[in-house]
Amino acid sequence: MKYLFYILIIALIVTSCKSPEARIPETVKSGSFLKESAERNKKLNEKEQLIIQEIIKSNPSENYIASESGFWYYYNVKTQNDTIQPKFGDIVDFQYSISDINGEEIYKQKRKTYVMDKQELFTGLREGLKLMKPGDDITFIFPSQKAYGYYGDDNKIGTNVPLICKVKLNTITQEHD
Repeated sequence: MKYLFYILIIALIVTSCKSPEARIPETVKSGSFLKESAERNKKLNEKEQLIIQEIIKSNPSENYIASESGFWYYYNVKTQNDTIQPKFGDIVDFQYSISDINGEEIYKQKRKTYVMDKQELFTGLREGLKLMKPGDDITFIFPSQKAYGYYGDDNKIGTNVPLICKVKLNTITQEHD
């Protein structure tokens, strides 16, 4: 009887020491979050496009140009005699101001020196500068995804804010190889 009790205890210990089997991870393959996010962005973009088209219609005296990158602009002053445009690594000196889509000033005119594509600058302004020549003065309308997008600028520009930027390109100093 004593031996039977010991055998039973040992059997219980051996079977209880078995490690638990690994659980199979649960995977959810519904792209619902991505689909919802894409749908939200699509609706936001459509809303912003309508607002921008209204601005363009309300200013028939301006000759708006649609960029290949998804923003609009018109020349306040267009340089005819200079052909140089900024490229990667060139140093540009420019002045700019930023307003919201209703024309309310967010940032007063500032002067900035920027090394093309080597420093941080929001997408629309970086792409807009590449279209300019020294002396050009352009007004850009950037949808929010070309401005500061979802994150804003952590200061005065909030989430998903389309912007109007007035930019005057003063000089371009070409990078020497």
